[in-house]
Order: sequence, then C-alpha cells, then structure tokens
Amino acid sequence: MSDLDTLAKSVDDAARNAKAIAQLSMGITLSLEDAYTIQKKMIGLRIARGERRVGMKMGFTSRAKMIQMGVSDMIWGRLTDKMLVEDGGRISLAKYVHPRVEPEIAYLLKAPLAGPVTPIQALAAVEAIAPAIEIIDSRFDNFKFSLEDVVADNASSTGFVVGPWSKPDIDCSNLGMLLEIDGRAAQIGSSAAILGNPARSLAAASRMVAEHGERLEAGWIVMAGGATEAVALTAGMSVRNTVEKLGSVSFTVGA
Repeated sequence: MSDLDTLAKSVDDAARNAKAIAQLSMGITLSLEDAYTIQKKMIGLRIARGERRVGMKMGFTSRAKMIQMGVSDMIWGRLTDKMLVEDGGRISLAKYVHPRVEPEIAYLLKAPLAGPVTPIQALAAVEAIAPAIEIIDSRFDNFKFSLEDVVADNASSTGFVVGPWSKPDIDCSNLGMLLEIDGRAAQIGSSAAILGNPARSLAAASRMVAEHGERLEAGWIVMAGGATEAVALTAGMSVRNTVEKLGSVSFTVGA
C-alpha cells in the first residue's frame, strides 16, 4: 500500500466513523495533485463498498473565499448516491464531525461535458436546475485545514439535498437566495455570488474534471458552489433554502 493509499484510508475511516483526524499536511508535504489522488482513492473505497458516482461539487466559487484561502482557482469533489439526502428528510448529527450547510443551485445534466466550454455551451447540456443545500463536513481537528487537506477530504463534501427540478431556461445569474434555520433568516444572498453566474461554475467544472482525466456524465448532478457563508448545524434544526423562481429545499437535523 502506498503512502497515498494509506492517507486515503485515513480520511475514509474518519468520514465513516465521524472521528476527527489531524491535518494530513502537518505530517508530510502534499502537492495539490497528491491531494486529488487521495480524494480519488478515498471515493474509490466508497465505490468498492457499493456506492455509485452521481456527480460532482464545486468549492471556493466566491472570490472572497479564494482570497481567504490564498488560491487562484476553485476546487472540486465527487458525489455518490449515499451522500444524497431526501428533500424534507432528516439527517443524524452523529454521522458528522463538524457539519455545516451552504445554499446552492444544482444542475442535472442531459449530456456529457468535458474540457473547456463556455457557460452557454455548458447550459446546453443541462436538463434541469434546482434549489439545493450542501452539507459540508471537514474531517480535520477544529475544522482547520490547508488547501491540500480540504481537497484530499473530498472538498469537505458529505451530503447534498436537491429540491424540485425546473426547466433550464430560467436565468439563474442573479436569483435571490434565503437560507433559513428554524424559520428565521440565517443567510441572505444571490446566485450571482457563485462566480458572478453559476453557469460559469458549471463550465469550470467541465474544465477541471477534464484536467484529471474525467468528464461530467449525462444524468449527473453538479453542485455549483455556496452562495453565502456556511452555517453550523446543531441537533433539532430545521434548514430551508429558498431560491427565487426555483422554489425551496429543506431537511431537519436529528441527534
């Protein structure tokens, strides 16, 4: 077993057991390429256990977040069917380490996407769009990590909730978004916070997966990225994201 295999198993075990681990980058020097290899191997372990790849998520899609992390590009992670939470469903807090939520927009693809494309070309491959919520959860102690750590940890992706699908002809460039916790506004934002237009995030997703020998497949869901700051979850919470023209998506938090 290689060092990267060992690190992938460490992150996978941390996610499965909901136990925080030390930052990988504190013990060794990791390149960004190493980090994506660890991520791929970690997801490979999940697929070997019977999970199925159903899409990908984008991270660091706001300029402020890029500046905060000292990076010039976004990051991405892989989604599996086991990460999908039913709209209106309930999650168990015991399955997470440091769970937080972000309001997002999701795309459902009707055709593959690969390599550099324009936002217009990317949208031509979209079958439907929906309001969504991503549940992020860093597996590292104290929710502290380097860029390489977070990429290795599947870009902190743990779960996602998708609301009702709408036709793709709705202009999503500047839609109001309201994240509510227990019926009260927790974050108010706009889809414009996602790279100025979430379609740009979809185009970037096509480019970035191609750089790692993959493509976005028909039938996959692509999470465009958070539109606001993330909100920490606690037991008993009711979470809802309402997106102008697209409707709402929600879930509740159990113990």
